[in-house]
Amino acid sequence: MGGLALARGLSARGHEVSVHERAAELRRGGAGLSLYPNGTAALEALGVDVPSLGRRLDAMVVRTPDGRERSTMDLAAIAARLGHDVRQVPRRDLLEALAAGLPEEAVRFGRACTSVTETPSGPVVAFADGESVRADAVVGADGVRSVVRRELWGASDVRETGWASWLALTPLPDALADGGTGFITQAPGRMCSALPAGDGLVQWWFDLPWGPGVPVPDSPVAELRARFGDWADPGVRTILEHARDEDLSPFPHVRGGVRRGWGRGAVTLLGDAAHPFPPSTGQGANQALEDAWALTLALSGPRAQADPAAALRRYERARYRRAALASAASGLEAVQQFPMPPMSRSAADRLLTGQFALYIRSVSTVLAAGRAGVRLP
Repeated sequence: MGGLALARGLSARGHEVSVHERAAELRRGGAGLSLYPNGTAALEALGVDVPSLGRRLDAMVVRTPDGRERSTMDLAAIAARLGHDVRQVPRRDLLEALAAGLPEEAVRFGRACTSVTETPSGPVVAFADGESVRADAVVGADGVRSVVRRELWGASDVRETGWASWLALTPLPDALADGGTGFITQAPGRMCSALPAGDGLVQWWFDLPWGPGVPVPDSPVAELRARFGDWADPGVRTILEHARDEDLSPFPHVRGGVRRGWGRGAVTLLGDAAHPFPPSTGQGANQALEDAWALTLALSGPRAQADPAAALRRYERARYRRAALASAASGLEAVQQFPMPPMSRSAADRLLTGQFALYIRSVSTVLAAGRAGVRLP
């Protein structure tokens, strides 16, 4: 997703781009993405018609397992404060929207990267099919198990955290699918959440401890019903009633270090390849889109043409602090419980909303640039 977003931005500004995708075709499976104001701001700057994607989110209700509401995060207020919507979008729809803005020949499928070699005339990327490509600059947007990151820095430091999400994107016979409000239902060591994603679809998931090497159960639904079946929350019960094994995908949470300079020479990284962290604050896709925006800006103009490597270092410096903060804030134990001191419901709502708006602003390069009047050329 981040690679397509970058290609979209660079192509629109006259660069010749080539995206090499390991999969045999554009991925149309998977679940959904939560786009917060920093992610939607980056997409808008890259020329994507954001309002046509998914469903706008106006609120997130935090509940206890018995269905009692603890607090509400006012996402509409956050959007108004930061100037851009919060949206839930099926991943396939976003990928198709990004790819639609590229020349047909720009994306090549079935291209698994095996190595990256720096040469005096530019980096050379080798692929499993025996072909190789030389470029002025190479960007590894190849995820948490990045081959490009390994080629730059050796053995990966990415490790599973001991948690996993079981997630799906499905129709649900519930008012949730048609509104703009999602929910998070929590207990110590367990969580369920659901968000409307447009067209009658709901993105839902369960977070729970899941150690490295633990086998996937024969029936994930039976496992989830065993762990969450005693919850009386009506949304959770609806999900468990209609869940099917074939719809569920496990998503182990991982974390890796965020280097101050994550590239070298005319090679850099983007998204999870540069800063892998758990999905606890919903910033994974948003930070990848921020990277795509910032790298498009860094590679635009005569300075970048004269010295691509220096342009890549400017991008890394611009993004490091905020990406590192997003990584640090995404520790599961810190954010999944939404700890609240004793206070009134209205005070809790204001505190939760204000804290999250401040967090989004603090991890966003594109929102800070917008306040300073910096725009893509």
